[in-house]
Amino acid sequence: MMRLVQMTHDQALTIITSVLEAASGPVSVVVVDTHGEVVASIAMTGAARDTYLNARRKAYTAARSDAFTTRQLAEKAAGSATELASFDPEFSFFLGGVAAFGDGRRVGAVGVSGLAGEVDEELAFAGIRAAGLDVPS
Repeated sequence: MMRLVQMTHDQALTIITSVLEAASGPVSVVVVDTHGEVVASIAMTGAARDTYLNARRKAYTAARSDAFTTRQLAEKAAGSATELASFDPEFSFFLGGVAAFGDGRRVGAVGVSGLAGEVDEELAFAGIRAAGLDVPS
């Protein structure tokens, strides 16, 4: 019998705490399950209000798409009108969405928004690792 592996609220809160402590400025962080449903989230004081929606969409994308990061999905879709037209309208191609893995299976994803995309992405990777989960290789 296969054991159900899912993002726990403790892991989600650890991810959020890690990102908040490491962020060099105000960000929003959203942690979702494998269906893209929010497990935990926060918008830091001073974060632009649109960063929350961006973080949620980044997390949703990394949880639901066949890519492990929003970076991978953006690279896959680059220059292909057919690829772009076939995607869920909630998907985001901005950096900062990263899938989280436990026991070799996707358990959810993290979206970070508010800083430069490369920084958002690195914060998501670090938060996942802080929670004892694996990141895509």
